[in-house]
Amino acid sequence: MEKAFEFLNQHKDVALATTDGNKPKIRVFQIMKQEGHVLYFATAPHKEVYRQLQQNPNIELLAMEGNISVRVSGKALFDVSDETAREIYNNNPVLPRLYKDYTKLAYFRMPVATLDYFDLTPTPPTFEHYEYETEE
Repeated sequence: MEKAFEFLNQHKDVALATTDGNKPKIRVFQIMKQEGHVLYFATAPHKEVYRQLQQNPNIELLAMEGNISVRVSGKALFDVSDETAREIYNNNPVLPRLYKDYTKLAYFRMPVATLDYFDLTPTPPTFEHYEYETEE
């Protein structure tokens, strides 16, 4: 489903859902990097979202524009290499303004486990579901 990953590559601002206990929490996040079916993110260790991901790494995100939306789910993995963390920090114009050093952030990746592609333009609308093998 390469058109869905290309859509994500062009729409980096996404709604990201976590849980706080049994309550869902959603916020806007930015995909910082994409390698194949793996999406990369950054957050600060003092933020609520970091604590939530530590307690329950299952996440889901949604990107949408017009009649097309892409929903993906997976697990947050905090095993991002130092080289990738530096790359993310150095290639994002906002992060250096907010944080004095790349080490002030926590970086995580999400190998995509499931992907849903919706396009409401045609009649009938397009719905495609994909499942991927992920690391455990």
